[in-house]
Amino acid sequence: MQLNRGRYSFFVSLCLMKEYCYIVAGHCFSVFAEGADMSEELAHYAPFAVGPEAAAQRVFRLHVVPASSLPAPIGLTEEFRQNDDGTQIRLSRTADEASWFEFGLEGILSGTMLSNQGFTEAWMAIHSLPSFAVSNAIMVMYAMSTAALGTALFHAAVVSHDNRGYLFLGKSGTGKSTHAHLWLKHIPGTELVNDDNPVVRCYPDGTARVFGSPWSGKTPCYRNVAYPVGGFVQLSQAPHNAIRRLKGVAAYAALVPSISGKRWDRSIADGLHETENALASTVPVWHLECLPDEAAARLCAEQITHC
Repeated sequence: MQLNRGRYSFFVSLCLMKEYCYIVAGHCFSVFAEGADMSEELAHYAPFAVGPEAAAQRVFRLHVVPASSLPAPIGLTEEFRQNDDGTQIRLSRTADEASWFEFGLEGILSGTMLSNQGFTEAWMAIHSLPSFAVSNAIMVMYAMSTAALGTALFHAAVVSHDNRGYLFLGKSGTGKSTHAHLWLKHIPGTELVNDDNPVVRCYPDGTARVFGSPWSGKTPCYRNVAYPVGGFVQLSQAPHNAIRRLKGVAAYAALVPSISGKRWDRSIADGLHETENALASTVPVWHLECLPDEAAARLCAEQITHC
């Protein structure tokens, strides 16, 4: 599908906008704004900003346009709906195989976005909550466009210790942020890398690195840093503290729920599978049953940092 032809031809003129360029985990992307200064909405992206010369290598670009310029999609078929901590995302497929996104917060529509099939080009309109709308659109485009590039956006809290990064995984409410902050308080030499959406990238030589990102949930932590991945820890609440190593299928299964992606899309699913399989095969994965206390953090740190 070509979005710059037919009924989408008006988008061509929108390329003459102010361009904001960023690099996250080695992947460049651009945001174009028509007649608007987006500096405030993109303030937490500042640590990742680069010059426009980097745009030649970008994986996607997002055009922010007036709501009146974004056409109503035709023949929508809903593919996915998510409501996580009050944040809503609805994804539908259009009749001409584009993707239509609706972003909301607590039931309020904040933005709509139209993307091409390859997630290399998208156009969005802001309806309310500009920072929220733009950041969610960028995050979704990033996850989709890098899935086949050995890259995964995790729903996790991550800390660094002795120059390695450790990711804490689990469903919302299981204590990922709490456990990360217990490490900060009780494990000397620990620093917070990201509190909600770090990026992990696998390389052809078998190594994996975790990167800070412009997306960090309720705790602002937008650090442009990277560390070798020291381990993943799947958390679950329990009346005791116990940790065990996961291997094989169990390790793979622990990673999958924490990775964002359009898994019913073959190319995206295949890319994520390769990344998940590489991580489960080369990086230690643990399951920690725990209380939200100092003893849990010390048990976890003692076990996984000496692996």
